[in-house]
Amino acid sequence: MSPAGTDIRIVEPLCSVFRRKLRSESLKYTPERAKILDAVLGMKGVFQAEELIDEVRASSARVSKATVYRTLKLLLEAGIVQQVLVDPEQAHYVMAYGRGSLGLLVRVDTHAVTEINLPELDALRDRVCAASGLKALGHRFVVYATA
Repeated sequence: MSPAGTDIRIVEPLCSVFRRKLRSESLKYTPERAKILDAVLGMKGVFQAEELIDEVRASSARVSKATVYRTLKLLLEAGIVQQVLVDPEQAHYVMAYGRGSLGLLVRVDTHAVTEINLPELDALRDRVCAASGLKALGHRFVVYATA
């Protein structure tokens, strides 16, 4: 079990998912992109792009800020990370691939983010999709609150 009791379900290796996305864009899986993916895997909870840049550079990798931002966009499109709206000034991200129901509680007054586990949402999501003859691939649940 991961933090907050969220199950991790790996459908296929993460690297394969990312490589497939890159191929679809006619891009290569470069050492720089590999370092960024490794750094994302090491991030705990919600993170900002600047924190990711610091993490990549701490591993003594020479990666430009632009490469990190472009790679984050590709990771978003591949479903590996998801963007979390914590405040309108700065984008935040969280590892999404392989995780079950990821719910977040965002305090808008302090910008604190807490992961929440609500397995009953899976049943509701699946029921909504089944009623339309569809199969759910995932969902996003974020609660914004203040004291």
